[in-house]
Amino acid sequence: DGLIEKELFSSQMYQVQNQEKTDFDWVPYDGGANSPERQFAELLDGREDIKLFMKLPDKFKIPTPVGNYNPDWAVLVLGEDGQERLYFVVETKSGLFADALRPIEEGKINCGKAHFKALAVGEAPAEYIVERTVEGLLARLE
Repeated sequence: DGLIEKELFSSQMYQVQNQEKTDFDWVPYDGGANSPERQFAELLDGREDIKLFMKLPDKFKIPTPVGNYNPDWAVLVLGEDGQERLYFVVETKSGLFADALRPIEEGKINCGKAHFKALAVGEAPAEYIVERTVEGLLARLE
């Protein structure tokens, strides 16, 4: 009857409280109730400076020389200067330490850094940031 599948599916969905911040009523996340993705969705949903956030679908790919990668999130932030800035958050995982990365993951990070360095032109900075905690990432968005 699909009840088990429905329960499993709904147990990995965050119900958005501020509907004006996303096109969806629910945001899927990987992991359990305390996963970094769920925590990130809750924090984005509750912050006034977040204009829009979206968990990106698996089909959203950015090509790199070492293979495509799929950012987890797109976040539109209203800065203190009144300017809106778009961020792509590539991964929201716990325990992402440089010495524990697989070589392919490290290669993608290096490609991302080089890509965004090439995009930085004059007063239009673009950068690729590796942040280890949800709190640290949110602090960077400020």
